[in-house]
Amino acid sequence: MTLLAASLWLTPVWSQLPPSSPVLPSLGDGADITLSAERKLGDRIARELYRDPDYLEDPILDEYLQNIWQPLVKSALARGDLTPELMERFAWKILIGRDRSVNAFALPGGYLGVHLGLIGVVNTRDELASVIAHELSHVTQRHIARSIGDQARMTPWLIGAMILGALAAGKSAQGAQAMIVGGQAVAAQSQLNFSRDMEREADRIGYSVMSEAGFDTQGFVTMFGKMQQAAGLNDSGGFPYLRSHPLTTERMADMQSRQQLQTPKANNVDDDLVQAMMSARARVFAQPGVDALRAWANEAADTRIEQLQAPKRMGVLYGAYLSWMQLRDFRQAKAILPMLKKAAAGHAHALRLVQLLETELAFKEDDMRGAVNSLMTIANQATPSWQRPELIYFSQAASRLQTTLPTSDTSDLLAKAVMGLQRSVLQNPQDGQAWQVLATALAAQGRPLASLRAEGEAQMARMDIGAAVDRFRAAQDASRKLPAQMGDHIESAIVDARLRHAQGLLKEQMMERQDR
Repeated sequence: MTLLAASLWLTPVWSQLPPSSPVLPSLGDGADITLSAERKLGDRIARELYRDPDYLEDPILDEYLQNIWQPLVKSALARGDLTPELMERFAWKILIGRDRSVNAFALPGGYLGVHLGLIGVVNTRDELASVIAHELSHVTQRHIARSIGDQARMTPWLIGAMILGALAAGKSAQGAQAMIVGGQAVAAQSQLNFSRDMEREADRIGYSVMSEAGFDTQGFVTMFGKMQQAAGLNDSGGFPYLRSHPLTTERMADMQSRQQLQTPKANNVDDDLVQAMMSARARVFAQPGVDALRAWANEAADTRIEQLQAPKRMGVLYGAYLSWMQLRDFRQAKAILPMLKKAAAGHAHALRLVQLLETELAFKEDDMRGAVNSLMTIANQATPSWQRPELIYFSQAASRLQTTLPTSDTSDLLAKAVMGLQRSVLQNPQDGQAWQVLATALAAQGRPLASLRAEGEAQMARMDIGAAVDRFRAAQDASRKLPAQMGDHIESAIVDARLRHAQGLLKEQMMERQDR
């Protein structure tokens, strides 16, 4: 991995083998750096990534990654690779970067970054799972901590600056020079790479974690095949994962020999269709220029499209629909919809994603009633409770309806949205996007105090502590000036407590800067 921030693709993912496994050496005990110190370093780096304009919050891609990530985490916990203490102390967050390069990265403290370019290049969810499982194993084995610990003379802020510099290098050399502070950090960069032993261990444990999570381990082998092909082409720079995780004949031979002992798994057509759609989504979002969008859009007009295998055809159609939508040519997008529905027929997960695409088009057309109706159709066909993308979209549409055309019906819709969001953030208080959507919904309900507090929580989740303090202060002022509403005294008490907490965090940050 290139720098402790770029494992089989960059590493935040999340070690000893279970008692039933052969005793193997643990290469990354991480004894040289405490869990708290590693988490603080990761938080410092993540704060900068949240502010990066390439940071992407997309409910559909977020859900797709979580559906891969969560089974791997559960598998690592069950095997004993991920300890309960580490699970509790680290962040375990995935951040999506709007970048075409094929890359993923792990950061200190349990943060994982995934570039759209990686999602766009994999053919199966198992290939992506192999990358994430590898990165997860770097973290559970505390390889990052060991790499940092070896640099005992380097201050945490210098290590953080170096990592940010390595990430910036993926965009421009000027950005890297701006982020890497001084020649000392540049000289130390090569010393923060994972060793070959660490890479082999991450392969071995990641392979087992992936297998026990229910993924097809053939994805590890085919992903290595992609890397080998890129290496043969001398890697033009679009495959930074390859540079951070150089292939060796030993690593490839080990994975191939392990795979020979596995029973091949039958293809899951629904999974393949979903993967094709998510890869297309990633490619379109990674290349938003007009020329690229027209190229994606025109692929659906090829008369040979019916000859493509089902997943490939689905990916082309989905990419074309999304591209026409981004180009705001809604007539062309709607013309593709019947073909999309036909391709998804009989596959519930794929059909749901097509219907969500219809909802997104309704938003583009500013048809909030149409968006709500589309989402209601999905809810009637799926589980009664909203899944996260539906909840986000439903809440946004209900807020817009209540703001523009308030009726008793829109009030009821908005009340349902607020209740759903409140349950969601209670279960996952670090969901910054959900908090922000809740803030908008509460404002539409005429609840300014609760709305300002939700804005503060959104900034806390995105680690912008200064902005959070500002929002909590605004909420505090509102509680004094506005007429009291039912429940506001409870909200006021929560605001006071959250403001004190945020001020304490802000003070710590200022002291850290002074220590530099």
